[in-house]
Amino acid sequence: MTKTRTEVLGESRRKGVITVVLAGAAAAAGVASFPIVAGVLALPTAFAGYRWWRHRTENGIKF
Repeated sequence: MTKTRTEVLGESRRKGVITVVLAGAAAAAGVASFPIVAGVLALPTAFAGYRWWRHRTENGIKF
């Protein structure tokens, strides 16, 4: 079953919010002088960002 355009945009928005939250957590850990924790948090942030970017390109969503 295919998704409607509204559903695709909603999914993209959700993935983008998750990426921003993860990036904020990594930045906050870096500011709080926990560089190792920030480095560990950067990995899922990069993965979530990649998934968000790939989702947008596969569905033809422009920036």
